[in-house]
Amino acid sequence: MALEHGGRVRAAARRYGIPENRWLDLSTGINPDGWPVPAIPIDVWQGLPQDDDGLVDAAASFYGTARLLPVSGSQAAIQALPGLRKPCSVSLVAPAYAEHEYAWRQHGHEVRCVSGDEILRSESQVVVIVNPNNPTGRQYSVAELMDLHARLAARGGWLVVDEAFMDATPEHSLAPFCPREGLIVLRSLGKFFGLAGARVGFVLAQEAILQPLAELLGPWPIAAPSRYVAKLALCDIDWQLSTRQALHSAAQRLSDMLSRHGLKPAGGNGLFQWVCCDDAASIHEQLARQGILTRLFDVPPSVRFGLPRGEGARSEGAWARLDAALGGFKR
Repeated sequence: MALEHGGRVRAAARRYGIPENRWLDLSTGINPDGWPVPAIPIDVWQGLPQDDDGLVDAAASFYGTARLLPVSGSQAAIQALPGLRKPCSVSLVAPAYAEHEYAWRQHGHEVRCVSGDEILRSESQVVVIVNPNNPTGRQYSVAELMDLHARLAARGGWLVVDEAFMDATPEHSLAPFCPREGLIVLRSLGKFFGLAGARVGFVLAQEAILQPLAELLGPWPIAAPSRYVAKLALCDIDWQLSTRQALHSAAQRLSDMLSRHGLKPAGGNGLFQWVCCDDAASIHEQLARQGILTRLFDVPPSVRFGLPRGEGARSEGAWARLDAALGGFKR
């Protein structure tokens, strides 16, 4: 079964009869002004990936941890981790990134979806939390999650924290607490760095989890060009600092714009805003008919807005286009 995801501009172009290059894609939550990728040397394209190319060291320094495993995007870990445990009870927050629930169910685990508050009191063997949550934007504190982890670890359980959207607020990350028994943190370069196409992610955990996971995923999980780009991006401290400031400003601008048009966000972070409303499907449809793609959720009825894409004058044009479209809504 293929789960619904953002970024399906080609399918939207076919459905609405609008050429692909005329769409404003706000459906993914990916930084529209991602890290500037340089030309990649030919020898990188021609060589097999090498584990000692400096990527692991760069990532360990960036995340503040001693041990991690590079994987083909955090999606690879999401699919593989449930296979490392015998079927057990698993609690997840709902709504959240749907691939987590699907993967644990596929491996025969008993999955229970609970509210954002209830998850902190879970008695399951495994708890999966997306932090900040996608799509609600809820962010759990380090203290809340470490308290939950301590209770899980005491009974041999796992706390799995998907931090795909954490790079804009690294002070809330559990990465510096890894490796620790029963704690698994997933990170990705897809959102903050805007490198979703590179398919680069990391699993931060104890060796007892990383070793069987590495064996399960096999050799060369990340292509050499992706490793080359990821290492450079992780070492670019100046870009990271300026981008965090820019994203905070853009997120506030998007929240203010939505609020002016009667769509006050119920949550969000530096890369998206989440609007919860009964006519979410109508809002999504009206925007799509104007070539603006958002991410629609059924339960609860809601729409997630990413940041408008473009640089300089093009970026301002994208913001203006969204503002005009919101102004023409029929509620």
